[in-house]
Amino acid sequence: MRDHPYHLLDVFTDRAFTGNPLAVFPRAEGMDSDTMQAIANELNLSETVFVGEPIAPGRYPIRIFTPARELPFAGHPTVGTAHLLAELGMVKRDSPLTLEARVGPLVVRYEDDLAGFTTAAPIEIQASTLDPPVAAQLLGLDASEVVGEPVLASCGLPYHLIELDSLEALRRAQPSAHVWSEWITPSGFAQIYLYVTESTSSDEGSIRTRMFSGQGGGREDPATGSAASALAGHLAVSSGTTGSFRWDIKQGVEIGRPSQIFASADFDGSDWVIRIAGKAVVVGTGMLKGASSKSDNSR
Repeated sequence: MRDHPYHLLDVFTDRAFTGNPLAVFPRAEGMDSDTMQAIANELNLSETVFVGEPIAPGRYPIRIFTPARELPFAGHPTVGTAHLLAELGMVKRDSPLTLEARVGPLVVRYEDDLAGFTTAAPIEIQASTLDPPVAAQLLGLDASEVVGEPVLASCGLPYHLIELDSLEALRRAQPSAHVWSEWITPSGFAQIYLYVTESTSSDEGSIRTRMFSGQGGGREDPATGSAASALAGHLAVSSGTTGSFRWDIKQGVEIGRPSQIFASADFDGSDWVIRIAGKAVVVGTGMLKGASSKSDNSR
């Protein structure tokens, strides 16, 4: 049993008490899985990250836990951990960083006050269990406010992507627990990502989003990098072209935690390379007393 320091950050923002909160344990070597899960449940943030001993210079294993389960990949924990490791002097901002997550290696590069990672898994797109009328019913909207067919997209963590026709529809959207249990739960993928395209040009755009997850869609996330990567991949593929795209994604406005995510997709000749970047700010530090340090090498 030994004490473990941790740090609290707000991610995809440069202002405290906005963006998405995150806890990171930068020296979690020897901590066993059950303890990690118990700690994540105790802190009760959307995600908590545990950083292991470096495999090589600038290469760290990470494990990401929600209060209920371990995730193979998540965006705001990746960006937040990268910022913290640089803040603590564990990596240098002028060198690449690799975070070894369950989904695979996430390569991070720093640019000014941004940290951005390239997704480890390629974009995968399939049909959603939702069609426009059911999506509208799920969200308490008119069918005319849902644009096109919802899809299920993933760069390591799947989301039902639903396009809406206005910011007003986005504001009013509220998942129905009954419709959720009938249409989302059976799909096995309990996350939906709503989006509205505010403005576009040939290669860049401004997008507003909301993400709901959990039992009945009752939890709203203020900033979701994994969902942003799925959306970027979907938009790039559905464009019907090969080139480079940039998006400025705003999320969390409706719940008072405004966030900004920078997403890009570049075609490398064979596939889309998707990158998610953002800022982060350290808002606090703490010490967890007497956390277990049993050996557990499972990843």
